[in-house]
Amino acid sequence: MSEPAPSDTRRLNSKPQDLTDAYGPPSNFLEIDVYDPQIVGVGRNRYTTYEVRMRTNLPIFKLKDSCVRRRYSDFEWLKNELERDSKIVVPPLPGKALKRQLPFRGDEGLFEEAFIEERRVGLEQFINRSASSASSKLQKYYSVKVIAGHPLAQNERCLHMFLQEETIDRNYIPGKVRH
Repeated sequence: MSEPAPSDTRRLNSKPQDLTDAYGPPSNFLEIDVYDPQIVGVGRNRYTTYEVRMRTNLPIFKLKDSCVRRRYSDFEWLKNELERDSKIVVPPLPGKALKRQLPFRGDEGLFEEAFIEERRVGLEQFINRSASSASSKLQKYYSVKVIAGHPLAQNERCLHMFLQEETIDRNYIPGKVRH
């Protein structure tokens, strides 16, 4: 076998990186945070909502910055819609916590602060697996980002509704978003 010529193995010449390139905003990003859990209602009608904040510069999204409140059942709805309508693998949600709903517990059950924080973290991981392969903030998780960062998911109307609209129209007509 012949040895490659030195000219075949040299590196491509690239322009030097300046401060704007190094510290400027990434060319494409999608950041989603789940935070500020709040307990709503009283008695058997109590539930927890979470603030879902999205920031992006991706042209497929009509809003570049949005903030909506969602409850666990809304995350379940999104997961079911993506599984039904898209051709991608949807990661699991954090568990339902059925044992925490039993009466006569010695703690607050579903409304215990530690449980709410654990669920918040799980929901944030779910939505970022769903949404952020393009996010520079989460590049270390690139290999598991299979939903919202996936081009097929970014075109799904249900994802846009979940991230950007105050209320979810559960009677919507599934389809693709066109930009």
